[in-house]
Amino acid sequence: MAGQASAGRRPRIGLLGTGPWAHRTHAPALAAHAGVEFAGVWGRRPEAAAELAHEYGVKVYEDPDALFADCDAVAFALPPDIQAPLAVRAAAAGCHLLLDKPVATTVEAARSVADAVARHRVASVVFLTLRFAEPTAGWVEEQAARSGWFTAAAHWLGAVFPPDGTPSAYADSPWRKTKGGLWDVGPHALSVLIPILGEVTAVSATPGPSDVVQLALRHASGAASTAVLSLGAPREAAGVGLELRGAEGVYALPGWSDVPGAYGRALDALLDAARTGVPDSRGAEFGARLTEILAQAQEQLPAE
Repeated sequence: MAGQASAGRRPRIGLLGTGPWAHRTHAPALAAHAGVEFAGVWGRRPEAAAELAHEYGVKVYEDPDALFADCDAVAFALPPDIQAPLAVRAAAAGCHLLLDKPVATTVEAARSVADAVARHRVASVVFLTLRFAEPTAGWVEEQAARSGWFTAAAHWLGAVFPPDGTPSAYADSPWRKTKGGLWDVGPHALSVLIPILGEVTAVSATPGPSDVVQLALRHASGAASTAVLSLGAPREAAGVGLELRGAEGVYALPGWSDVPGAYGRALDALLDAARTGVPDSRGAEFGARLTEILAQAQEQLPAE
């Protein structure tokens, strides 16, 4: 990307995926970003890709490899186990990767993405909302600078598949229905707990009603934490929270909004990593580690 900048050309970025997440977050953020040229769209449903591409006046691609060949970076809005092999191909084509979470739902697939990033020397960032939204991103950095943490309790209770109302726009997602809150919102909770409390050294998982999973975690700092995760919460019970307790007091995760803005900051981080050659701490390697932890938890739950 440094060579492209010197030639006066903005890096070209392509989007893979056409679902609600792509429509609401990825495409508008890519189109609004002054540092890149939104080059085109590929999707598994050609008619949906054509519709999204037309909305933003960009090229529609029938072949993902053709998109890779035309782009300097690619953004993913695909199910994790569709994303992973395509990310490996994109890295091999020299594209920097703006990945969605989880990177994959198997350790082997997630590791293949991280290995491809390292082997082909491309930059990568995983879009973990709380690590890029404000004020949560700054809050995480502030708490990571403190010491003496004792414990933390997190919950992310989504009403994607509520027992008492209409499913959300993201309910038409087979992988979310199959994998549940552990895999969809678990990465968000872990993405905050790990940088503050340290690497996870032990994990246990207990099932609850619907798709509820409760994680009990030990961290390298010695602190203990819990995370309660679900996509099937009743509407009145839905919500997100995280509370830290330690020697310096009690601190609660602030609220956040403007998810497309957060996505733009994730793209900023990708561009910076590509320009400097310094891997981002929220890249594919971190994404692979999250998959390892979630897979450990999944092994302790009843068979799907």
